Amino acid sequence: MLSAGFGSRLKPITNRIPKCLVEINNRPMLEHWLIKLEEVGCEKVLINTHYLHSQVNEYLLNRKKSSMVIKVKYEKKLLGTAGTLIENYKFFKNSRILMMHADNMTNFDISSLIDFDKKRKDKCLLSMLTFKTNNPSSCGIVVTDKNMILREFYEKPEKPPNNVANGAIYIFQYNFIIKLIKDIPLARDFSLDVIPHFLGKIKTFYTDKEFIDIGTPESLELARYTFKINNN
Repeated sequence: MLSAGFGSRLKPITNRIPKCLVEINNRPMLEHWLIKLEEVGCEKVLINTHYLHSQVNEYLLNRKKSSMVIKVKYEKKLLGTAGTLIENYKFFKNSRILMMHADNMTNFDISSLIDFDKKRKDKCLLSMLTFKTNNPSSCGIVVTDKNMILREFYEKPEKPPNNVANGAIYIFQYNFIIKLIKDIPLARDFSLDVIPHFLGKIKTFYTDKEFIDIGTPESLELARYTFKINNN
């Protein structure tokens, strides 16, 4: 789980707290995702940290334990969303991997994506969650064919071709990381370096559930309002 960012756009909220520990419904965003992973039977999770990492460590140490193993990987220098995956490839050996960002909020049931990926029979190498956004110029926009296979990808385009966005939740097998290391070993950013390299090899799964990127104070307030309403 990617949790190392500075949360620069969320300042001043993130001046004293890491973005992943910002609360929605009195619960850190990180915790929302950990609960979701426990609910689908995830055996182990790797959380990368950097900014105010000691706060994340303290939170996890005091968290109620479960059967899910949590490993924290501190990055003295940020490796990037793809770099973290490559650096920790041994942790994921022979596993089926669910990759996500801790700074998104959704009421999407990730078991649906897991079931979708299990039934995938084409030659695609990974599954990607997509959703409709009200602000496509701030997202990674996807264009798919009739079989929902990714054919074009535009990261934060000035003139978006549509409003269907990458949810940055992916499922793939361990051998995909090995292929990544072989094909683009210096990859740092998953959206910029990896996705364009695998056009035609990514199967998309669209959700109409709420999905909010907590990037600004405004989106944080929207998420707090949206998910409070949904939980009532």
